[in-house]
Amino acid sequence: MPRAAPPPERILEGVRQGDRVMLARAITLVESRRREHRESARLLVRESLGRCGETLRIGITGVPGAGKSTFIESFGLLLCEAGHRVAVLAVDPTSGRSGGSILGDKTRMEELARHPSAFIRPSPSGGALGGVAARTRESVTLCEAAGFDVVIVETVGVGQSEIAVRGMVDFFLLLQIAGAGDELQGIKKGIIEMADAIVVNKADGSNLAAAQRARVEYARVLHYLQPFTRGWSPPAMACSSIEGTGLEEIREMIMRFREELAREGEWEARRRRQELDWFSSLAREAVLSRFFDDADRRAQLRKLESEVESGRLPAMEAVERLLAGAGDGPG
Repeated sequence: MPRAAPPPERILEGVRQGDRVMLARAITLVESRRREHRESARLLVRESLGRCGETLRIGITGVPGAGKSTFIESFGLLLCEAGHRVAVLAVDPTSGRSGGSILGDKTRMEELARHPSAFIRPSPSGGALGGVAARTRESVTLCEAAGFDVVIVETVGVGQSEIAVRGMVDFFLLLQIAGAGDELQGIKKGIIEMADAIVVNKADGSNLAAAQRARVEYARVLHYLQPFTRGWSPPAMACSSIEGTGLEEIREMIMRFREELAREGEWEARRRRQELDWFSSLAREAVLSRFFDDADRRAQLRKLESEVESGRLPAMEAVERLLAGAGDGPG
């Protein structure tokens, strides 16, 4: 017979003591969709607020094959050796057909997962927009309460909707590779405009020259774009996650970014905007959830969907009827 889960107060105590097992339990509660877990989740997040201290939130995205997991492991180990405690929230894409996800990031980051100063949490995106899991913001807060001073959010790389992660991190890094044809193919201008830095990965071996050419090309593009962060000129850099070259320069660049924003007062302003973005996202989610929790409205929705699918009712009119609660019009 399985043991009963510890009460949320005990989980919270463990989180504050930096217990990684309790932190994993806390995130599981927060991610749960079961009604009986909601109050415990609210308690955990509420009591964890205000404990972020001097944390650094880094978002990392990139095209498939850019080597995000390898980069994060090498960079995370570098940060750990520099005295940081690093939490990685790695979001795996959820299958639209089966609803499942691979959740294999711990196996792709074995060395970092074993480090005593690191914590890796793979989470399914669950179909959430923006390339991040539905409860990533709450998970970031819990990691900070557990004493992790660097939180890395790895996104699934789904395109322009990555604006969701941009709104919850301090520094947004776009990871790229060379040697795949036109260096600007497969990436939207909107993502480049959101980046605080572009890093060309796999700059090693026979690919070194191509990676350096790609870096120069991205630097040229960034020069003509309006920076997302006021007062900061996003650099284009190159690194090898396997050889470890260029990683220390990236760390120094991010720390310099933090110092410059703090000096100009932009750091605190960005954090305040992140909290407002969090509130807005939760408010929209709560309104939608409450709207569709009503059984009569769900039945009305199914009827309207049938009429739209059959071509008897324009989608625009169906939405108006749904909002007005008048789904029994002529069919």
